[in-house]
Amino acid sequence: MSEGPIILKPEAIEAESFRIIDSEIGPHQYDAQQWAVVRRMIHTTADFELVQTTEFAPAVIERALVALRGGAKILCDTNMVLSGVNKQRLANLRGSIACHVADPQVAIDAKIAGLTRSTYALRKGVADGCRVFLIGNAPTALFELLRLVETGAVQPELIIGVPVGFVGAAESKDALLATDLPYIAIKGRKGGSAIAAAILNALLIQAEG
Repeated sequence: MSEGPIILKPEAIEAESFRIIDSEIGPHQYDAQQWAVVRRMIHTTADFELVQTTEFAPAVIERALVALRGGAKILCDTNMVLSGVNKQRLANLRGSIACHVADPQVAIDAKIAGLTRSTYALRKGVADGCRVFLIGNAPTALFELLRLVETGAVQPELIIGVPVGFVGAAESKDALLATDLPYIAIKGRKGGSAIAAAILNALLIQAEG
């Protein structure tokens, strides 16, 4: 059975992928800015359930674009997330991104305290002045961020909270969704590095535009 011509050009592949997603999803609850984010998440994962589970805080995209256009200082929780972010777009906006989970001192401090490296990496990012947070894997990082918000140590400009897993992931996102912070999050267990990077990349495209 013929499946039609194979598409080889990257921009044509993306355009056709978006057309397929739009046609299969049909009507949805998101506005145009939000849909540009959710559609890229689906494009990255082929997971159509994300259209039911992705949540946006009120006016979060507008706030995110202001932060990104202002040269945001971003912290992510793993090097896998870091590798997926479009560094050229970020540089065009004079932004920066860091991940401290592999820093030697973070590892030492975490071992002494008996806590996760993600917890101490998050603390280091806050101390360094990060105000945009990209959490795709570590629920402990998200819990620690929420704790630091409560203490007044940080006022995030954007939290992309999509940690994945079976222990603490859903709970950490439920805690985030219960706040009035500027978040983009996924309810439940799903998430991950690719989704976290996809969300930021979608926002970077809008910020450049």
